[in-house]
Amino acid sequence: MRVSINIVAIGGTVSPISATEQALCVAAARAKAKGAHVDVFGGSYLGALPHYRGPLHGPDDGARLVAAVRAADGILIAAPGYHGTISGLVKNALDYLEDLAGDARPYLDGRAVGLIATAYGDQATMSTMQTLRSIVHALRGWPTPMGATVRTYRGLFSPDGECLEDRARFQLELVADQLVSGASSFAAARKVA
Repeated sequence: MRVSINIVAIGGTVSPISATEQALCVAAARAKAKGAHVDVFGGSYLGALPHYRGPLHGPDDGARLVAAVRAADGILIAAPGYHGTISGLVKNALDYLEDLAGDARPYLDGRAVGLIATAYGDQATMSTMQTLRSIVHALRGWPTPMGATVRTYRGLFSPDGECLEDRARFQLELVADQLVSGASSFAAARKVA
């Protein structure tokens, strides 16, 4: 029995065409090629979100993101490593998932979560990945066994977004493959229940 799955991809930076968002899009494209429907919430969307529950936060802010995650079988999160942890931009977007606290599937419960950490150095990618895993566990999500740690540099991606390094592309595609597999299992289990 083939089950259609929905994946929400979240990530990027305030810089247009950031390496983080390009990495997210490579993994999202792989998930689409495996048959998933993927909604991408990139840097421009995340950058427009006011601080969650801050003075500029309104009832409709983040509603599209929250609704997409609510309907998702899997989540893909890409965060840049800033000063040894995830960026405030990505953290703020994840804070909006508090709106799922009262759901039958609260937060990220019953969802596979693929993780991508990008940075200029290996140490920053690893500490960022550890932070992402901690956040996903706190939100009751199921991180994929593989998490992509992508050391970024000028020329890693072609002008049309293709990942030009075999190691990085392999990691991004493996995360997507595991995400689709995990999300399919969760979706099939819900249909049976």
